[in-house]
Amino acid sequence: MTLQNIQVDGRHFLGADRSRESQGDGFRAVAPASGDPLDPTFADATAAEVDRAVAQAVDAFPTFEAAGREARAKLLETIADHLEDLGDSLLDRAAAETALPKAPRLQGERGRTTGQLKLFADVLRKGSYLGARIDHADPDRTPIPKPDVRRMLVPLGPVAIFGASNFPLAFSVAGGDTASALAAGCPVVAKGHPGHPGTSELVAAAIADALRVTGLPAGAFSLVQGAGYEVGQALVQHPGIRAVGFTGSLRGGRALFDAASRRPVPIPVYAEMGSTNPMFLLPGALSGNADSVAEGLAGSVCLGVGQFCTNPGLVFVIEGEDADALVAAAAERLAASPAGTMLHEGIRNAYEQGVDRLAGIDGVELAARGEDGGGGTCAARPALLTASSQAFLDHAELHEEVFGPATLVVRCPDGAGLLACAKALQGQLTTGVHGTDDDLASHAELLQVLQQKAGRVLFGGYPTGVEVNHAMQHGGPYPATTDTRSTSVGTAAIDRFLRPVAWQNAPQNVLPEELRDGNPAGIPRLVDGVLETA
Repeated sequence: MTLQNIQVDGRHFLGADRSRESQGDGFRAVAPASGDPLDPTFADATAAEVDRAVAQAVDAFPTFEAAGREARAKLLETIADHLEDLGDSLLDRAAAETALPKAPRLQGERGRTTGQLKLFADVLRKGSYLGARIDHADPDRTPIPKPDVRRMLVPLGPVAIFGASNFPLAFSVAGGDTASALAAGCPVVAKGHPGHPGTSELVAAAIADALRVTGLPAGAFSLVQGAGYEVGQALVQHPGIRAVGFTGSLRGGRALFDAASRRPVPIPVYAEMGSTNPMFLLPGALSGNADSVAEGLAGSVCLGVGQFCTNPGLVFVIEGEDADALVAAAAERLAASPAGTMLHEGIRNAYEQGVDRLAGIDGVELAARGEDGGGGTCAARPALLTASSQAFLDHAELHEEVFGPATLVVRCPDGAGLLACAKALQGQLTTGVHGTDDDLASHAELLQVLQQKAGRVLFGGYPTGVEVNHAMQHGGPYPATTDTRSTSVGTAAIDRFLRPVAWQNAPQNVLPEELRDGNPAGIPRLVDGVLETA
């Protein structure tokens, strides 16, 4: 297969098969910048197609797991290489479907996608993610002998992965959810996002060919498309699916979570659903620095037209001259910022309605709107709103995310007001603090509260941008995610698709290689309570 010459044709990937059974009108992607529909026409997967995709995943699971860590590591690296081999065809299609700029945004996102695939390959080879533990037998222990018990993590089984609208590469068909699931040994049935179905199909072709090249079962990956909710619901409710990964809205994530909970055998849903990512600007850090803080804040609010799950939607300050200077400087910058093209008309309309809704609440003022500048039906103007801490505490609507380039500055009378607002926050993906050493010492209780509210507490910076590494936590208490113990970014994401199994008094030839005497796999293990390095 020559990946550069792949033509998008609107068919699903059902393991090694291509399929399009639906005879309905179907749907097409729409270019946000122009409003023009893009060829080809895609169709919602039928119930039979969903069933075939999951059935192939179920059949592939034993072979895919047994292939071992090195085979899966090579698969991930091959997928990364294939995504690069797609070249401009992938970036051009993604740019057309999302209005995200090819350079540097989509180029950088492709690099992030391939980088995390290769990072998980490294995780597989090192093997520490398995959490291998061995407690040797002691037949002479009294009053009863001690058994030999050995424990490690094993894959859950086939999983359903949902593509995200705002990251057509890094959080979609070959994104972090898929990379971590394949690394764990779980076959993936991906649901392409209807906003970028052509991009999804190109990426699926790269994954399918990587399976062919590495000799792993084709059923370890499928892609089904659909514009409505029926395909996703069918996937989540299919008895062959063992877990779900999702990035999107609270409404969508909660619907999948509820559907999974209603199954005869419930399954985990790891849904990242949104966050206001509040920032607390403490007096010492703000003193004399209002202009530079405003510049950083405005840049973070407008980055990607506000379409990051980590854009700062709330800012808390203590009333005074420095707070006034911050609001004035931020208002000046946002008022001068041009409208940007959002991912699709629905997101843009929800954004405009959200800003209007907040601006209509008693005690809230619209401090600035960005320049219009045209841009069609998907154009969105940045917005800055302000409110008192009492208004924030009185109106729950002010706690909710408005997805897009808007932020609300909340003025608090004193440190106690900051603390009261922090305690009233919902669960967050991230929260940020700007403060001097004295600030942080005098607001220690605030920091404790923020630790309970968010998965990541950021100091001295802005929340947009999530590093992919071993220590990152991208997840938080509900409603940011459905499972606060999980992350969707970083190598710890593999934990979502694993479960522990213990072998008691098992013969050596029955044990996984990673648990056998002599450590033939060469991985870190906890042996009789002592860490044994590779």
